[in-house]
Amino acid sequence: MPPILLVILNGLLRVFDLAKDVNILFDELEAVSSPCKDDDSLLHPGNLTSTSDDASRLEAGGETVPERNKSNGLYFRDGKCRIDYILVYRKSNPQTEKREVFERNIRAEGLQMEKESSLINSDIIFVKLHAPWEVLGRYAEQMNVEMYFIPLSLIDKQISRFRRWLPKKPMRLDKETLPDLEENDCYTAPFSQQRIHHFIIHNKETFFNNATRSRIVHHILQRIKYEEGKNKIGLNRLLTNGSYEAAFPLHEGSYRSKNSIRTHGAENHRHLLYECWASWGVWYKYQPLDLVRRYFGEKIGLYFAWLGWYTGMLFPAAFIGLFVFLYGVTTLDHCQVSKEVCQATDIIMCPVCDKYCPFMRLSDSCVYAKVTHLFDNGATVFFAVFMAVWATVFLEFWKRRRAVIAYDWDLIDWEEEEEEIRPQFEAKYSKKERMNPISGKPEPYQAFTDKCSRLIVSASGIFFMICVVIAAVFGIVIYRVVTVSTFAAFKWALIRNNSQVATTGTAVCINFCIIMLLNVLYEKVALLLTNLEQPRTESEWENSFTLKMFLFQFVNLNSSTFYIAFFLGRFTGHPGAYLRLINRWRLEECHPSGCLIDLCMQMGIIMVLKQTWNNFMELGYPLIQNWWTRRKVRQEHGPERKISFPQWEKDYNLQPMNAYGLFDEYLEMILQFGFTTIFVAAFPLAPLLALLNNIIEIRLDAYKFVTQWRRPLASRAKDIGIWYGILEGIGILSVITNAFVIAITSDFIPRLVYAYKYGPCAGQGEAGQKCMVGYVNASLSVFRISDFENRSEPESDGSEFSGTPLKYCRYRDYRDPPHSLVPYGYTLQFWHVLAARLAFIIVFEHLVFCIKHLISYLIPDLPKDLRDRMRREKYLIQEMMYEAELERLQKERKERKKNGKAHHNEWP
Repeated sequence: MPPILLVILNGLLRVFDLAKDVNILFDELEAVSSPCKDDDSLLHPGNLTSTSDDASRLEAGGETVPERNKSNGLYFRDGKCRIDYILVYRKSNPQTEKREVFERNIRAEGLQMEKESSLINSDIIFVKLHAPWEVLGRYAEQMNVEMYFIPLSLIDKQISRFRRWLPKKPMRLDKETLPDLEENDCYTAPFSQQRIHHFIIHNKETFFNNATRSRIVHHILQRIKYEEGKNKIGLNRLLTNGSYEAAFPLHEGSYRSKNSIRTHGAENHRHLLYECWASWGVWYKYQPLDLVRRYFGEKIGLYFAWLGWYTGMLFPAAFIGLFVFLYGVTTLDHCQVSKEVCQATDIIMCPVCDKYCPFMRLSDSCVYAKVTHLFDNGATVFFAVFMAVWATVFLEFWKRRRAVIAYDWDLIDWEEEEEEIRPQFEAKYSKKERMNPISGKPEPYQAFTDKCSRLIVSASGIFFMICVVIAAVFGIVIYRVVTVSTFAAFKWALIRNNSQVATTGTAVCINFCIIMLLNVLYEKVALLLTNLEQPRTESEWENSFTLKMFLFQFVNLNSSTFYIAFFLGRFTGHPGAYLRLINRWRLEECHPSGCLIDLCMQMGIIMVLKQTWNNFMELGYPLIQNWWTRRKVRQEHGPERKISFPQWEKDYNLQPMNAYGLFDEYLEMILQFGFTTIFVAAFPLAPLLALLNNIIEIRLDAYKFVTQWRRPLASRAKDIGIWYGILEGIGILSVITNAFVIAITSDFIPRLVYAYKYGPCAGQGEAGQKCMVGYVNASLSVFRISDFENRSEPESDGSEFSGTPLKYCRYRDYRDPPHSLVPYGYTLQFWHVLAARLAFIIVFEHLVFCIKHLISYLIPDLPKDLRDRMRREKYLIQEMMYEAELERLQKERKERKKNGKAHHNEWP
């Protein structure tokens, strides 16, 4: 370390040591502005609904402040003890004895308690809990709660001051008007009562923020007994058996204010979050993740950090996808294939269904050929490779971003403590016990054979439900093959002439309805199978349930898309020898312009409908429920009673957070990620649609958390859990599916084979538009109409085209003509195309996987500057603790000498 830095640090330590003796005297607190985030003196000083008012304000306000605190619903009746947690039960509930024992043990732990009855229902009782400083300090030390420890060096402060002179980005929040969002200027360390003088404590009431206080109280409640017995312990069990109806921390007052935040400041942190995060006016701003983490905890903060990172990474993907689409638009007039299709007035195509479907000119599909070119053009392969690489870059850089967040939020060295065993597991296996290798205590034990048998039954259930999905897809296939004939015979010319598009559109809408219905069934089945497995802990239960729900919903959502991409029109046979379903229905063929347009319609409609429905259910449903609750209260008690409701009453009337936590939010985004990557070669606009949805999704989720839901418990987490492994699996699957989409679904490979082997430029090594002359005619085979089966023969003889009955029609395939030695046999061009397709799949997959692994190898999980910061912080903390302890001992030695109590064996 440079000598100048040592001088600065020693000076800081002396200043800190002199100020220490003043700061730890809590009775002589002054309103000192802290450089750390936990100093809530930045909140609006006139609003006493905030739980962040410090002791100096209480003393300055005399008896006025406690009086005002009594009425805001955030403090006890004395107006001094803030409410850290709320329990709710009904007096009519028969579990009275358990509650009495539980509450008696709560008081024994040192927590203070008050009870209030509801203003609208006297049967509902609210239990208010407050943790005094001694209890908070004791349990914070047990839980290794990280607290602000030592200020940063003056050099870091000078650098941060210099950065303020740099131009401001419009996406960043204004830190001058929102001072709570300033970056931390403090290091942190696990709280220790023995070294309390090392921590920056300006006010014991605000040293632990509200989220930390609630987490500590919840930790205490989870370890309090309600009956005699080793398993009769914890708040969760009381919530499960109905002893308590709800348990939640309080919001910090109202999220609205009559005054502008820029002129009067924030009323409280909830108001601050609403104005700078949940408001639609800041949709283009970065999220205040530190404030989200401080209010909702690390687990929810990590979700919004991941969602924001995913949304930001969608910008380049959406831009390239839009570029591919615009490239198709600009090159549309120069596309030789679409020109030939539009000019092919003399080519008559065979009917696409039995009996009712008429013959049609190839030129009638001119519009579909042009639309297909918008998505299937020369840039498609590049975009597929780009998206496969993009998925890898997204995941690799997210690991780096997560590491930075974990460092800033003190999660690097945090390890989740040993979880409690689920009550259901204890009840099932309480007769068998074994020693826990970690805690050294006996615990219920599940035999290996029992566990395997349950897993086999669960896997069988998963397989059965996947078969149900396949059966639903089979029903959609039957609907498509039946209705295409119905639409072909429709009396409206618009539908009759576009029977295939009408069939695809209605089939997609019906498929979406089936998806929504099956999702409800899948949730119940996943719950049943997960409970059947009897997971040991809550995290094991959550991971098992998450994996099942993802498999169910992924297969449910994508099964029809896989059918259209890889099976539609591939096994139909040929005119005169069609393959039939149950020897009755002729399998559906692709449109004369190809199958890609069906895949585009499937993805576009499902993406738009699914995201619209999810957004409505996430925000609209809680809004309607909360509105209905307020309406009932107004009808029963009058509109004026709403104003007098305390905060606990308002929060109780809000909707609780989902029973599965952030599962629904993650699942929605993971499924969207699958849509964005798996079939992106067929629908380049998918990243753009995902980006637009996510910009809205962030604000909808923020609005929901801040205004419509009760405040969730601030939980800690180091990463996004099992979802990261699922994302990696989707990334691998996307490479395979995009390779098959380009090789099989699109016409990219047949066009290349024609250009280099059969076209005008054969053998010249060129593949321009001039080399595609004659491609359409070469991709169509000839069929003799007299060879039709009786049940396939169309009602029309085709005389409307030339005045005489047609003798031949064309169809998409590479087959010999009817007068050849082997009628309707595969041509040599078919085998060339098939070989090229297989070769492309192998080359594409190996190339992309090599690029993905190379990128993963080149991008370290931990940024170098972060690694250096971590080492520097560790070194500085060790040095500062040593210097501070040394100076403390020297000071004590001087005082002893002054008092004549010096000892010769003192050190140093």
